[in-house]
Amino acid sequence: MNDRTRDASGSNLPPSTTSHSAPRVQARDALRGGVEWRELVPDERPVELEIGSGKGLFLQTAATETPSHFFVGLELAAKFANRAAQRLHKHGISNAIVLRADAKRFLQESVPDAAVVGVHVYFPDPWWRNKHKKRRVLTEQTLEDIVRVLVPGGCFHFWTDVLDYYEHVCGMVMDHTRLEGPHYVPQRAAEHTMDYTTHFERRARLHDQPVYRALFVKPR
Repeated sequence: MNDRTRDASGSNLPPSTTSHSAPRVQARDALRGGVEWRELVPDERPVELEIGSGKGLFLQTAATETPSHFFVGLELAAKFANRAAQRLHKHGISNAIVLRADAKRFLQESVPDAAVVGVHVYFPDPWWRNKHKKRRVLTEQTLEDIVRVLVPGGCFHFWTDVLDYYEHVCGMVMDHTRLEGPHYVPQRAAEHTMDYTTHFERRARLHDQPVYRALFVKPR
């Protein structure tokens, strides 16, 4: 019998050694590749992909509200990937996983064509300095991969609190892809202190800063 069990966060966890100890939940490390998509996605439910999951608030909320879908989160920073995995484990969420992964590489190497119904990118770092622009997650190549992995009718969700970056990304999408949009996304009132899509949205709105939202759709 395998002495390791798979946690809802996607981690392979060693068994607890005593009744008082609990394994430390960590995100699965996919930085070195070798991840099979069908290994991650356990059934035929529609799949949604988040690039840059941070602390995992979106994954928690979306997976809870839409149990008929399966969510895959990608986060490069180990600290935040592990926190997101711990959040999913704490709330007993079984229809979402988080991977520590380079999103650009993961999209190219691990996600099949027409595999997801939604791609979510919320508040990515704009990396304004010229020497840092290569670090941007949303490039022309990444956008091409997003179009490729979306099913016809699938959605690309992009939010930021930086107007110039919003306009830049929307311009790239319109100039270099066949996605339709941007479509307007209304802001809804928060019903409680954590009723936000991400921690970045929460911080921006609590400080009365605007959030720019765009929805693009792949033609059927």
